[in-house]
Amino acid sequence: MVTKTPSRPLRRLIVFLALLLAGLALFLRLNYAPGQPYRDLTTASLVPESALEEVVSSPEPIGNVAVSRTGRVFYTLHPESRPPGPRLFEWAAGKAVPFPSPALQEQLFNTPLGLTVDGQDRLWVIDHHQHATGPPRVLAFDLASGALAFDHSFRRDCAPIGAFFQDLAVDATAGRLYIADASFWGRRPAIVIYDLASDVCQRVLERDASVRAQDWLIRTPTKEMVFFAGLGSLKVGVDGIALSPNRSWLYYAAMNHDSLFRMPTAAIAKLPSSASPAPERVGPKPLSDGIACDAQGRVLITDVDHGAVLRSGAGGELETLIRSPRIRWADNLAIGQDGWVYLADSAIPDHLLRTRGHIRSRAPYFVFRFPQPGGNAPASPEMLTLAPSRPFPTESP
Repeated sequence: MVTKTPSRPLRRLIVFLALLLAGLALFLRLNYAPGQPYRDLTTASLVPESALEEVVSSPEPIGNVAVSRTGRVFYTLHPESRPPGPRLFEWAAGKAVPFPSPALQEQLFNTPLGLTVDGQDRLWVIDHHQHATGPPRVLAFDLASGALAFDHSFRRDCAPIGAFFQDLAVDATAGRLYIADASFWGRRPAIVIYDLASDVCQRVLERDASVRAQDWLIRTPTKEMVFFAGLGSLKVGVDGIALSPNRSWLYYAAMNHDSLFRMPTAAIAKLPSSASPAPERVGPKPLSDGIACDAQGRVLITDVDHGAVLRSGAGGELETLIRSPRIRWADNLAIGQDGWVYLADSAIPDHLLRTRGHIRSRAPYFVFRFPQPGGNAPASPEMLTLAPSRPFPTESP
């Protein structure tokens, strides 16, 4: 029998593919190799598990949640689950209502995720546009009228390819946005500061140790967050971001990191500067996703390993507010004017790199809420006049 030798072009293609796969495997091992399991920081819960209420029930995985000053609940669908149709909803009268209209969402959104409501009841939305393969975008909607109040697309120097703009904090007094760029694929995590009046954007603390992922392995009750036959794992940089009630401190946390940090907003806006202080470590934290700062200045931190929400006190000490096996992935937090903490459960182990069939089989997905012990008085309204950065549609939601 005569064995036919592959042609030279075919051999070259085989060698090229082999080298490509080897390079990909090396990249994953160097940047995303599974690390060490992290310790359990939870203690006895201050809130009984029975107090955890379902606010939203969705057939698609939840992204983030925001609550208006009048108690309206808004949420995104998680873009990593590739949901069809509208991506941003208001939960009203027990059902999901697209906000704004589906036609406007088609025009305005690509992959919206992060949400927050400012002191004047404007809903801010951050859209990372497929990890900055297109220009990330931030929009604000006036909730009283439903009109689009602000719209800005970020330039490439502020949002390099691979950037993941996924959470934001709004200082309406200073007219400034703080955005967490987790940069999962770009490997350039940073805090992005955007000044609305001057239209100036800057990246600060880029690749600083405080915003980078450490070598910890996330292990949820559903699965260890390891992929590609053990070559890679979920390692995420700065993710949660929140302002103190008086807006003098910016708190932030990388997902795969053991510490919560903060910086004075007066200093962080001037970085880089040799006169600026280094990030201040507040204290330990769990492997986390979202954070929120309450009216008393305490920082609430999600625990993605254990389906919990912890709270960091003035001295950095931790206490567990709630823990429940019903929480598959404690994502972001919103503190409502009604004294409740709203928790988006994005159930990431059930949708990240999963088939649509698997995602549907694990539905429904939830936004939960629970009462926060120790009080939660509303903060005073902030004043900021917005001018859209470019013309926008006039159709109402």
